[in-house]
Amino acid sequence: MHAILVAASKGGCGKTTLVTNLATALANAGRRTVVIDADPQRSAYRWCARRPDDLSGVLALEARGPAVMAKLPPDADALIIDTPAGTTARQLAPWLEHVSAMLVPALPSAFDFDATLDFLGALSALPAVAEGRLPVALVANRLRPRTVTSRNAITALKAQYFPLVAQLRDNQSYVFLAGLGKGLFDYHSETVRQHQDDWKPLLRWCQRHG
Repeated sequence: MHAILVAASKGGCGKTTLVTNLATALANAGRRTVVIDADPQRSAYRWCARRPDDLSGVLALEARGPAVMAKLPPDADALIIDTPAGTTARQLAPWLEHVSAMLVPALPSAFDFDATLDFLGALSALPAVAEGRLPVALVANRLRPRTVTSRNAITALKAQYFPLVAQLRDNQSYVFLAGLGKGLFDYHSETVRQHQDDWKPLLRWCQRHG
């Protein structure tokens, strides 16, 4: 089973957007997809509740810890876990034995980037990561490719130990679709396909490591 943990050191970095759109990509690919929402804000859980019945289904479970894994349906074959904002690397440790890979979203902001670097350093010290048992990858989020800030962020992220597997452009479609319980992969228009292309390296990485 694909089991991906999504975590970041601070809020507002697009963690839940990453979770929900990854869920729609997997669900539309025919995977029986479950989202575990361990964030007290319950944003991913509410997104699932809004999801229209005529779209590929995504089951949502609320959780405070890994005990919720016992509630997974036996036919589930794709799992994405949304963790609380500000969770430390050490607090993530109980989840790590249940997942096969981890994604860390990062914004092109000096304040966010400093926090991300500290978080990555702490992650590197966790045994599952340090011993190479848990693949970790970075996702650059809300990029504006023509800006110096975004270009500098990409350069800095590529210099990190963990691979940068996606560069997602800033687009209001993510906000609009979230309010409808939908994601990019629920649509097939030319405009949406351009942004879906941003996700292809990430989906390939998840396929290899998830």
